[in-house]
Amino acid sequence: MAADHHNTTQGLTTAQAATRLAQDGTNEIEQATQRSVWRRLADMLRQPMFALLVTAAVLYMLLGDLTEGMTLSVFVLAVLVLSFYQEGQSEAAIEALRQLTQPQARVLRDGQTQLIPATNVVVGDWLLLSEGDRVAADGRLLTANNLQIDESLLTGESMAVDKVLPELPATGRPADQTPPPASCVHGGTFVVRGSGRAQVTATGMHSQIGQIGQALAQVQQADTPLQRQTARLVKVLASLVGVLCVVMVLTLGWRTGQWLPALLAGIALAMAILPEEYSVVLTLFPAMGARRLTREGVLTRHINAIETLGATSVLCTDKTGTLTQNRMTVTALAVPRRPDADPGDIVHWTDPSGTACPTPIAEAPLSAAFHPLIEHAILASAPTPFDPMETAFHAMGQRQLKDTNRAFGEGQLVQSYALSPNLKAMSHVWQFEQAEDRVVSAKGAPEAIMDLCHLSDGERQRWLACVAQMAAQGLRVLAVAHSRFEGDDYPDTPHAFDFEWLGLIGLTDPLRPEIPQAVADCQSAGIQVIVITGDFPVTAREIARQAGLPEGTTLSGEELDRLSDAALRERLSHVTVCARISPHQKLRIVQALQANGEVVAMTGDGVNDAPALKAAHVGIAMGARGTDVAREAADLVLVDDNFASIVRGIRLGRRIFGNLQKSMQYIFAIHIPIAGIALIPMVMGWPALMLPLHVALLELVIDPACSLAFESEPEEADVMQRPPRDTHAPLFGAQAILLALGQGLCVLAGVALTFALAQVGSGAWPTALGNHWPAELNLGLLSEAQIRAMVFITLITGNTALILSNRAGGGHFWQHLRTPNFVAYGVIGLAWVLLALAIHWPWLAEPLKFEPLPVWPTLIATASGLLSGVSVSLLQWVAAARPALARTRLC
Repeated sequence: MAADHHNTTQGLTTAQAATRLAQDGTNEIEQATQRSVWRRLADMLRQPMFALLVTAAVLYMLLGDLTEGMTLSVFVLAVLVLSFYQEGQSEAAIEALRQLTQPQARVLRDGQTQLIPATNVVVGDWLLLSEGDRVAADGRLLTANNLQIDESLLTGESMAVDKVLPELPATGRPADQTPPPASCVHGGTFVVRGSGRAQVTATGMHSQIGQIGQALAQVQQADTPLQRQTARLVKVLASLVGVLCVVMVLTLGWRTGQWLPALLAGIALAMAILPEEYSVVLTLFPAMGARRLTREGVLTRHINAIETLGATSVLCTDKTGTLTQNRMTVTALAVPRRPDADPGDIVHWTDPSGTACPTPIAEAPLSAAFHPLIEHAILASAPTPFDPMETAFHAMGQRQLKDTNRAFGEGQLVQSYALSPNLKAMSHVWQFEQAEDRVVSAKGAPEAIMDLCHLSDGERQRWLACVAQMAAQGLRVLAVAHSRFEGDDYPDTPHAFDFEWLGLIGLTDPLRPEIPQAVADCQSAGIQVIVITGDFPVTAREIARQAGLPEGTTLSGEELDRLSDAALRERLSHVTVCARISPHQKLRIVQALQANGEVVAMTGDGVNDAPALKAAHVGIAMGARGTDVAREAADLVLVDDNFASIVRGIRLGRRIFGNLQKSMQYIFAIHIPIAGIALIPMVMGWPALMLPLHVALLELVIDPACSLAFESEPEEADVMQRPPRDTHAPLFGAQAILLALGQGLCVLAGVALTFALAQVGSGAWPTALGNHWPAELNLGLLSEAQIRAMVFITLITGNTALILSNRAGGGHFWQHLRTPNFVAYGVIGLAWVLLALAIHWPWLAEPLKFEPLPVWPTLIATASGLLSGVSVSLLQWVAAARPALARTRLC
C-alpha cells in the first residue's frame, strides 16, 4: 500500500481520511484474539474447583440421585456465571486501560494541526513529528530539522539514526521510486531529537513492524511476586489436600464398601479445604484497582505497578508542572544598563552594577531597552510553542512588541541547536527576507549563556548575583543572547557564534494549591519526597519551602558528578532538593536510592528520562506534557501531571494492598470451619454434614465476599499514617495465617457447640447433665437434616462475623461498622437469603438435605454463631492491640 502524491500542503481533508480509514482499516497491529466464551469456559473447567464440582455432579447421577445431580449442576452454572462476571470485570478494566493508553498522533488535516488516536492515521496523512513522539506509521520525510529517530525496536541498534531529505534530481523523484532509508520513518519508532513532517505510506499490518509480526500496546504481564507466592501456597495446600482425600476415600471405601459415595465424600473434603478463591482475588483486585486509579487521574500501563505503588518509600518528583501549575508568566526582566537609555525607564529592572532587584512586570508597555530581550527569547523558542515557558514568551511578545518593527514571526528557521547535557541552552538560526546575514538567538540556563557570551569574571559574578536574587523569589530564570552569521556553512556547535549577552527573564509558576496537603500526607506516611529539577537551586528550594517539604540539603548536578556511588547513597538520605540535574543523572539517583533499599517512584516527561523511569520501581510519566518515549517506559501516566494525583495513587495502592490482605485472611479463615465440618464426621464415622452441593452453595457466598465485597472496602482512616510496607515481607505471613487460623477455629468451635447442643438437647447423646438439662430447651429428637440446618445457620452467622471482622483489618470490629460498605452488606444479605431458601424451599431443601427448624433450635444455632462472632472480634482486637501495646512499652 503506497501513498498517492496528490496531497497538498493542507494535508488530507476529513472526508478523505474517513474514506481511507473505511477502506484500509485502522492503523493497528493484529493482536492475539481475545478469548472466546468457549475458551474461557474451558479454562475455568480446568480449575480444580470446577473440575471437582463437575465430577461430583456426574457421581450423583451415577448413584441415581438425579435431583441432587441436577441441583448441583444448577449451582455449578451459578458459580460459572459469577466467575464469568468477575473475570469480565477484570478484562473490562484491562481493556479500558488499553484504550486509555493508546498513543496519539499529530497530523495535518484540512490545513489544521489535529491530535488524533494513532489508530486513525491513514495513508496520505501528514505526520507532524517532534522530539519524544512515537511515529504512528511508515512514511517518507517531507521536511527534517535535525531529526534523529530511535529505530532499535526494528533493527536492534541502540544508536539513534539521523534522518535527512533525499537529494532530488532536477526533474524530481518519480512517484514509484523507493526513497532512501535515511528519508523514511517507521511506525513504532521514537523521535529522540529534532522535528519533521512525513507523509504516511503504510499503516497497520502493511507497515514494516506489522510485517515482522510485532504487537504493540498489549497488556501482557508476568506473574507478580504476590501471585508467585500465593501460587506456591495453593500448591502446597493442594498437595496436602490430595493426599488427605486419597486417604479418606480409601478409608471410607474400605470401611463401608461403597466406593462411589466415598469418592463423593473425598471430593467434598477437597472442595472444602482448597482455597481456590486466591486466584480470583489476585486477578480482580489489581485490575479493578487500576480502574479506580484511572478515576484519580492515573493511568496504569503495567498492572504489576499496583502491587508496588503502595509500598513507595521515596518519591522523586519534577517541579515544573508537577508541583506547580505549569502556567508560566513572565514577571521579571533584567537587562544591562545602556548608555542611551533613560534611567527612569529601567528603574524596575536589575542593573548589574547596582543593587536593585527586579519586580513583577506591569501591564504597561515596556521601554524599548527590553524589546531585544523579549524578541530573541521568542526566536530561541519553538515557532509553534508547546512548552508553557515558551508560550509565555510568545504571549508577552504579542502584548509588548505588536506595535514595533520587530517581526519575530516572519522569518524562516534554517538551523537549530538542541539542548544537550553539555550545553543547557538551545539556539535557533533565522533567515529574514531582504537580509544577507542570519539572526542567531539563544536561551537557556544563565551559566550556559554566559559561556556562549564569554563574559568576564566580573560580569559573570554580577549577573550571577542577579540570578540569585531572582531565584530567591521562586522565579525560574533564563538568560538570552543573540548573534549574526553569514553564509550557509553552519558550525557544529553554538560556541562558534559570537554571542552578545541580552539579559535575564524571570518566570513565575505558582504552586498548585493542593500540594502542601499532599506533601503533608507523604510525610505522615513515611515517604521521603525529593524534588528533582533542572532549575536553579535557590528557586527549587523556595518551591520546596512553599510546598511544605522539611528542611534538608540540596544536591546540585555538579556535586552529584563528583560523588562516588557510596557517597551519593549516603547523601541522598538527607536530600530534599536536587537542582540543576540533567535527565541522565536521574538514573544514578534512582540506582543509589534502590541500593539503600528504598522503593522508588520517579516522575519524568522527556526522552532522556526513559532510563530512569524504566529503572525505578514505579515510573510515572506526565500525560499532558510528557513524550511518548517517557510514557512507553513508565508504569503509570498522570493525566493532569499533578503531584497530588501521585499521592492519591499511593493512598489507593495502600488501600488495594490492605484489602487484598483482608480478603486472603478471610478466605483462609472461612475454609477452616468448612473443612472441619467436612472432615470431622468422616473421621468419627458420623453421617456426612458437608456434601459437594453444600460447598457449591457456599461458593456463591464466598466468591463475591472475598472479591467484590473486600475490593469495595473503603480505606483505613490511618492508611497514610503508616510507614511503607516491607516489600520483602510476605503478603500472607505467619502472623496473618495464625490470626486467620484462630478466627476459623472460633467459627468451627461455634459450629461444634451447635452440633453438640443439638445432640444433647435431642437426647441423641448420653450426657452427664442427665435430668439437669432444662426441659424448656428440650429440642426434641431432631433429624439429621435439621441438625445440618442448625450447623449451617451457625456457619453463615460465623461467616458474617468473619466478613465484618476482616473488614476492620487493623481497626476495631465495632468502630469499622461506622464506615459503610454496601457491597459487603449485600453479600451478607445474599448469604442469608440463600440459606433461608435452602432450608424452607422444598425444591432446594430436599436435594440439600435440609429441613425447616422449630424456633428454639434456630435461636440456639444463631446464638452459637453470634458467640463465635464475638470470639472472632475479640481475637481481631487482641491482634490489632499488640503492636500498639508494644509501641507504648518502647515509649
